[in-house]
Amino acid sequence: MSTRITHFETHDIRFPTSLTGDGTDAMNTDCDYSSAYVTIYTDSGLIVLVCHAIRELAGRLVGRDPESFFENMGKAWDWICSDSQMRWIGPEKGVVHLATAAVNNALWDMFARARGKPLWKLIVDMTPEELVNATAFRYITDVLTREEALAMLKAKEAGKREREALVTKVGYPAYITSAGWLGYSDEKVSRLTKEAIASGFNHFKMKVGADLKDDLRRGKMIRSIIDDPANYPSGFTDPSSPELAGKNAGPTGAVLMIDANQVWDVPQAIEYVAGLAEIKPWFIEEPTAPDDALGHAAIRRALKPYGIGVATGEHAHNRMVFKQLFQAEAIDVCQIDSCRLAGVSEVLSVMLMAAKYGIPVCPHAGGVGLCEYVIHLSVIDYVAISGTMERNVLEFADHLHEHFPYRCTMNERGRYNVPSNPKEGYSIEMYKESIAEFEWPNGSYWVGARGGKVLST
Repeated sequence: MSTRITHFETHDIRFPTSLTGDGTDAMNTDCDYSSAYVTIYTDSGLIVLVCHAIRELAGRLVGRDPESFFENMGKAWDWICSDSQMRWIGPEKGVVHLATAAVNNALWDMFARARGKPLWKLIVDMTPEELVNATAFRYITDVLTREEALAMLKAKEAGKREREALVTKVGYPAYITSAGWLGYSDEKVSRLTKEAIASGFNHFKMKVGADLKDDLRRGKMIRSIIDDPANYPSGFTDPSSPELAGKNAGPTGAVLMIDANQVWDVPQAIEYVAGLAEIKPWFIEEPTAPDDALGHAAIRRALKPYGIGVATGEHAHNRMVFKQLFQAEAIDVCQIDSCRLAGVSEVLSVMLMAAKYGIPVCPHAGGVGLCEYVIHLSVIDYVAISGTMERNVLEFADHLHEHFPYRCTMNERGRYNVPSNPKEGYSIEMYKESIAEFEWPNGSYWVGARGGKVLST
C-alpha cells in the first residue's frame, strides 16, 4: 500500500536572544532568533520537520505519494515552484522562496528518514546521474549545463569513499561567530575568544559597521588574543600552511573575518573596510545589498590591493544571484544559506556552480537550527562535488542547540562531527517542549514575559 501525506502543523518559534545580545550586528541590533516550523505527517507514521514553512505550499503535498517525489527530486522542485498564484508573489524570491525551501527541505528530510540515512549520506551515495536529477537547473544553464554537472560529478567519483572516510574521522573545518557579536562587552568577547581557542578554533569572525574607531579597537583586541602563542599551549597551525594561503593568517595561524550584514553603500564599504586593513581580515562579509552583484564586484576590485576578499550569500535569494556573483567575479567565498535558498535541490545547483568557478563554499549558520542543517551540505560538497575542504570553513554559532535532539557537535579540533544517526534525516527536529515554551505569541515563555496575558491569534 502506498504512503500518502495526510496533514501538517506549523509553529512560529521565537527565542529571546535580544536579552543577551546574541546575534547582534550593525544592521540587527536587538534581534530575537526565530523560525517558522512545520511538521508534515503521513499515514505510515513517517514524520518530517523543517524550518521556514508557509501553509499554502505545504498544503499542496497533502494526498500525494512521497515516493513519487523521491524518484526525481529536481522534477519535484520544479513542481513546487510552479504554483501559478504563488509565483506572482515571487517569483523565486522573498516569502514564497522561503516557503519553497521549507517544502523542499521537508521532502529531503522525509526521503532520508525513509531510507534510514542522514541526509548527507543519502546524497553522497547517489550516482552522478541521480544527483544531477535531484538538482535545480532552470535559469543557470548558460553557466552550468546538466551535462557539465554530470561530467564534474563523475570526475569526483573515484575518491568519494576515501573523502567520506576522512571527513568522518577528522570532522569538517569550522569558524566561530559567537565570540564576536556587536552587542557583547569587551570582557565577554575576550573570554569567548579564549574559550574558542581552547576548543580548537583558529578562524574567528567579528561583526563590524557601527563605528569604525570602535571596530578597529575591537579588532585589535581580538587579534592580540588570537595571535598570542601563549594562548595555544598545545601548539598552533603553521601560518604558511597551504590551507591558510591568502587568508591573512597571523603568527599562530589564526584567521580573522569581518561581517557588516549589508549596512553600507558601495563607496562606504570600500572606505570603511580599507580603514580596517590594519587588523588583516581574510574577507568582508555582506558589505552591501545582498543582491547587488556588480556592487560586490566593485568592492572586491577596490579591496584587492589591501589583500582583503569579499564573501556573501546568506541573503542571496536564489541561484540566479549566485550565478551573477560568479560571472561578475564578485566574491572570493560563497556563503549559501540552507533556508534562504529554496531547499537542498537549489543548494546543489549553487555548490556545483561554485565548484566550476573554483570558489570555496563556506555556508552561513548563524540562525535557529542552521548549524544542524549545513553540516550535511558541507559534507555533500566535499565528498561528492568539490572534493576539497582544505580552505573551506563552516560557520558555527554556539546558541540554541539544546532545543534539538539531533544537535550538531564539535570535536576537540574545532571541527564539526559528521552526523551519523540513521534516524535524524536533515537533523532539524525540535523538542516538543521547546515548541510549547517558545511558540509565538502564546508559548509559555512569552505569556510569562507578558505577565500571564494571552494574545488572540
